[in-house]
Amino acid sequence: MGSRVGPGAREAVFAQLSDAGRAEQVAQRLTDGIVLGVLHPGERLPSEPELARRFGVALITVREGLGILRDAGLVETRRGREGGSFVVHDDAEHRALLTARLRALAQVELSDMAVYFGAILAGIAERAAERAAEPEAVRLAEWLDAADFGTAASARTNQGGFFLELAVLSQSARLVREQIRLQADAGPLLLVGLDEADERASAAETDRRIVAAVAAHRPAEARAAAGALVASLAERLLAAKARVERGGGIDD
Repeated sequence: MGSRVGPGAREAVFAQLSDAGRAEQVAQRLTDGIVLGVLHPGERLPSEPELARRFGVALITVREGLGILRDAGLVETRRGREGGSFVVHDDAEHRALLTARLRALAQVELSDMAVYFGAILAGIAERAAERAAEPEAVRLAEWLDAADFGTAASARTNQGGFFLELAVLSQSARLVREQIRLQADAGPLLLVGLDEADERASAAETDRRIVAAVAAHRPAEARAAAGALVASLAERLLAAKARVERGGGIDD
C-alpha cells in the first residue's frame, strides 16, 4: 500500500523545530509522521545530515532522536551502500495499542477529544475555503480522486493524509501544527471507524463535499461538512469503545 499523502503534509512533518537542540522533539516529529501515515512502513528516511538541515538542529541531536525511535521499535538502521534508517510499523501491534488506549480512556474523554478535533478541522476547512487559490483546490481534488478508500488500512492512511492536505490549504502554520499534533494523538482512534466499508464510503463522499466547498469558496459549507465527518467518525469510535468494554476488540 502506497501512501497518498502529498508534499504539503511531508513538508509540515519535516519543518524546522521551534525549539532546536532536543532529541525528543526530533523523535516526536518523526513518530507523528509514522503514526499519521506520512512516513510509511519500509520507507527510508532522509539521511542524518539532511534531517539535521531540515529540522535546524545539530547532527548529534538527530542521531539521538533516531536512537529513541530505534529503542521504540519504530525505526531500524541498516549499514552498507543501501543502508540508512527505515520505518518499521507493525499493524497488529498498532491495533493492540489502540485497543489498550480505548480501555484506558473514559467515554467522556473520547467524546471531548472528538469535539476538539472536530472544532479544529472545521476551522481548517472554513479557512481553506476562504484562502485556497483555484490551482490548489484542483490539486486537492486530483489528490482525492487518486486516493484509495477500498481497505481499512488504505482508508486510514488516505483520510489522515486528506486532513493534513486540507490543513496546508488553510495557509495557517499554527493550524497545520495543531492538526499534526491532534492527528498523531487522536487520529488513530478517530479513524477506527474506517474498518467498516460503509463508513469508508461515507468519509470519501464527505471529503468530496469539502473539496467542492473549498473550490467554490463556500466556507460555511466546508465547515459543516468537516464537522459532520468528525461527528460520524466519533460515533463509530464510541461504538468501538463499547465493544472493548464488553471484552472484545475494536473490530469485533
